[in-house]
Amino acid sequence: MLIGVPAETAAGETRVAVTPETAKKLVAQGHQVVVQSGAGLRASVTDEAYQAAGAQITDASQALGADMVLKVRLPSGDEVARMKPGAVLVGMLEPFNAEGLQRLAAANLTAFALEAAPRTTRAQSMDVLSSQANIAGYKAVITAADHYAKFFPMLMTAAGTVKAARVVILGVGVAGLQAIATAKRLGAVIEASDVRPSVKEQIESLGGKFIDVPYETAEEKEAAEGVGGYAKPMPASWLERQKVEVAKRVAQADVVISTALIPGRAAPVLITEEMVKSMKPGSVIVDMAAGKGAPNADGTVGGNCPLTEADKIVQKHGVTIVGDTNLAARVGADASALYARNVLDFLKLVLPPAAKGEPASDFRIDMEDDIVAATLMAHQGAVTRR
Repeated sequence: MLIGVPAETAAGETRVAVTPETAKKLVAQGHQVVVQSGAGLRASVTDEAYQAAGAQITDASQALGADMVLKVRLPSGDEVARMKPGAVLVGMLEPFNAEGLQRLAAANLTAFALEAAPRTTRAQSMDVLSSQANIAGYKAVITAADHYAKFFPMLMTAAGTVKAARVVILGVGVAGLQAIATAKRLGAVIEASDVRPSVKEQIESLGGKFIDVPYETAEEKEAAEGVGGYAKPMPASWLERQKVEVAKRVAQADVVISTALIPGRAAPVLITEEMVKSMKPGSVIVDMAAGKGAPNADGTVGGNCPLTEADKIVQKHGVTIVGDTNLAARVGADASALYARNVLDFLKLVLPPAAKGEPASDFRIDMEDDIVAATLMAHQGAVTRR
């Protein structure tokens, strides 16, 4: 199969869907891989490295015109127009973006959104959300440390003792856990909050302290358990009690990192304007839900904090609020390496590796496979998202 790898065109995107490591494996399976010139440069991968792996360097038209196109982000309208009808598209295609999916269907593309893979053991090796969130959680802490005007660790010097930074993590999924681990390595004192009681042990095993808000009803406990690895919206009664406990910690924090997202819904507000006002001057918030919150009264969209501005760093009430919407792209080389391996593992389901010495397998769609069925977004001119 002719597999194309175009350069990403989204602003600030540094990642690439195929690395020389995965290109070499695809070529070994009998596929022809064409990579747009310069596609990997922002991920520290040269054209020569792709060529050494057996890929061919080409232009954007040929990469987008391949039988199968591997991307990181949802293609733009111009990119879709350059893809041929019947082609296969694999990438992070925003499963809840109805307009975007309709555009892919109208172009008669067979599209797979890797974010929609079920959170099961079998799908772990192709879980792009986890691989990229892991990197984003790390970068969130490094970004916070960069904007915080003091040290993270406690330091005892001849000039006196510097206290360790107090870091509060809100939302303890993959990104939150990595944020805890990274902040701990830097010497911070960490507290973390999440609606799921099951994460308490994980938080403590990484050196953090769990902000415990007891459940008073069966409804609260059931919602807290979540579904498929994701949190569910919590009852208002529990949210009010959590808000009080979190507000106390936020007021004492030097750094707050919020990671809470609910698929298909606006990100919940975890850090109110009143909480921001209560924080010490010079404190930092890194809002990993930037641009995904509910619309504000003035039409702007924040994140876990309504004061957040997507892709901007702003000062509000003496607090620096970082609204980077693509932290993983700040670590382009490693983010690409992990993403490319996710893609390669997914392709085994639709392009099964041939036996040694046999020709490459043909593309297939096995709707009995739960991962294939869950990720298929468009096929034969129709949106197929379940």
